Amino acid sequence: MERCFGGETGSLYANYHDYEWGVPVHNDNRLFEMLTLEGAQAGLSWETVLKKREAYQAAFYNFDIKKVAAMSDAQLRKLMLNQNLIRNRLKIFSTRKNACVALDIQKEFGSFNNHLWSFVSHKTTVNYWKSNDEVPVQSDESSALSKDLKKRGMSFVGPTIIYAFMQAIGMVNDHLADCPSKKIKLI
Repeated sequence: MERCFGGETGSLYANYHDYEWGVPVHNDNRLFEMLTLEGAQAGLSWETVLKKREAYQAAFYNFDIKKVAAMSDAQLRKLMLNQNLIRNRLKIFSTRKNACVALDIQKEFGSFNNHLWSFVSHKTTVNYWKSNDEVPVQSDESSALSKDLKKRGMSFVGPTIIYAFMQAIGMVNDHLADCPSKKIKLI
């Protein structure tokens, strides 16, 4: 049996597939990290983002939502010079804006986690696709969450980005039915 994606065992992408993708995440800062990285990925490959992940963690205080929300324009402009990041002004500045919205969500719902996971009734949606061609790029739930986050003022949270985010953080388990990781992620 082969994994859904990821290439050779031991590669960065394979390790992401085997040990992270589809595993439920409930830590607010970690959720914010994945939302930020999914938004940064727009128009690029996920492998590109994975290679830059450590630089993003360093640049954005390990995705501490409060610290990112407090970043100044000067700090964000300086990040645009960092060759280890995706140097897109809109994406970099949206990280701070999204952190501010995440703080508001924490105040309203007790945590970012509570709000996000409410869109799947606080449990993973498990799909049993036979091929990658069957896996959707968005769902009713990703569209609803996208609409909610946009209404609150977030950027880079379209329904396709949100569906990829939901897959990444385990809100949706889209490992193919025959993937060796499918059973592991269901335990």
